[in-house]
Amino acid sequence: MSDARSELEKLRAALAASEQRATAAEGRAETAEADLARARAVVSTSEAMIAGLKLEIALLKRDKYGRSAERSAKFLDQLELQLEELVANAAEDRVQAERLTAKVGAFERRKPVKKAFPEHLPRERVVVEAPSTCSCCGSDRIVKMGEDITETLEVIPRQWKVIQTVREKFTCRACEKITQPPAPFHPIPRGWAGPSLLAMIVFEKYGQHQPLNRQAERYAREGVDLSLSTLADQVGAVAELLKPLNALIEAHVFTAARLHGDDTTVPLLARGGTKTARLWTYVRDDRPFDGTAPPAVVFRFSPDRAGEHPTKHLTGWQGILQADAYAGYNQLYDAARQPGPVTSALCWAHARRKFFELADVQTNIRKGKSPKEISPIAVEAVKRIDALFEIERMVNGQTPEARLEMRQHQSASLVADLERWLRSERALLSKHAKVAKAIDYLLSSNHWPGFTRFLEDGRVCLSNNAAERSLRAVALGRKAWLFAGSERGGQRAAAIYTLIGTAKLNDIDPQAWLADVIARISDMPVSRLHELLPWNWKPAGQPKTSVKAA
Repeated sequence: MSDARSELEKLRAALAASEQRATAAEGRAETAEADLARARAVVSTSEAMIAGLKLEIALLKRDKYGRSAERSAKFLDQLELQLEELVANAAEDRVQAERLTAKVGAFERRKPVKKAFPEHLPRERVVVEAPSTCSCCGSDRIVKMGEDITETLEVIPRQWKVIQTVREKFTCRACEKITQPPAPFHPIPRGWAGPSLLAMIVFEKYGQHQPLNRQAERYAREGVDLSLSTLADQVGAVAELLKPLNALIEAHVFTAARLHGDDTTVPLLARGGTKTARLWTYVRDDRPFDGTAPPAVVFRFSPDRAGEHPTKHLTGWQGILQADAYAGYNQLYDAARQPGPVTSALCWAHARRKFFELADVQTNIRKGKSPKEISPIAVEAVKRIDALFEIERMVNGQTPEARLEMRQHQSASLVADLERWLRSERALLSKHAKVAKAIDYLLSSNHWPGFTRFLEDGRVCLSNNAAERSLRAVALGRKAWLFAGSERGGQRAAAIYTLIGTAKLNDIDPQAWLADVIARISDMPVSRLHELLPWNWKPAGQPKTSVKAA
């Protein structure tokens, strides 16, 4: 009997020891899992931090040195996307680590640096109800000693409202004449939409690339049913209302001595499908050579890319045209043209791009091409052209005289060496070689004078990037609205792009500017319309300041 009891005690002791070991093992497992979660959170946070620093460095380099490669914009987009994903990963890992470490101990992590919320935003103060007694001893003798404030950014969904303007009628007891104040002003005759709503519709269509059908769907979800035809009617009316401003901007642009020109494709609805139309851009931007005239841009639409279109657009204009080597511009360079021939200045960025495509090692390897297909001549050409751009960064913003002087001292010898080297290499190449075509584009007797124009005139830029930047919005919109519905619709798009693009060039919020202009333009005398131009504009109610004449 005693032997059985002692055996039972041993079994109980062994069971207790096993339970203790299992509890300890479970604790160690939880600790290990928490440690792993903490390590994962630290790694994710570090990766996000590194990605953020890489993006910041890339942006700073781009601000200081400009675009150093053809793929720089795509590289920045990739960095931003990578940063977004890594920050999201870090947030997931951090939440998981905090949930696990709540059982095994505190987890200290580096808090993300958050910018303070803008001071102009209204603050809504929500005070958490204070206790009436001490949570420790129960005494009611408690006194406030301070407070901690936690700020949370919140948004109020867009609010719609209907403004009712009441006009009371009065009658005279003596003469029985009825009097009543005049009807309220609408920007559009017999209109129903206010200036801010009109500006939002137009800017979202052309500035944010939101077609009217998508806008109508969103407005319906917000409780306001506006049909597609109703919105389209307002867009057409606004375009007509703002025609005088378009004319003023065009007059300003086409008085420039130097313009950037370019074009891009626009699908145009046609019978049985679409055809390829064109949007042309002409940019006046004198800031690179310390010019005082405000920057502006004009867009024009055409159903095709025939050379007659730029000839018509620039009728009566004479000066320097910075563009690519498109043959359609050749009529402008004709010596018999009236009032005189346009001077051609070609874009080195276009020439560089043809070499860069053959020298882009990473892209070629990614496509599975052999390293032997990567042209050493193209690599060397890119390096030499980059040296020219490096000099241009130093003279950007200086006077034409200073720019020309530095180019004569530094760039001229580099261009001469580049020409000699390319001609010697070209003599050894077959006419079918890809790099030979890139060399021929640059050294062609029709092109080379245009490429070297910057060595003769300090106002000329080395690239046509100003025009390409202005067309970026069209390229983005093309993916959203798919095609222009008609030639007139394309012309209307060009007019609105002119207004929005010019506002952006002058660092003006396009939607706010459009809303104010729509509200004021009908009451503005023709002699004062220039006050509404983006570079002269002051919102209603703000004091006017003197503006330097263009």
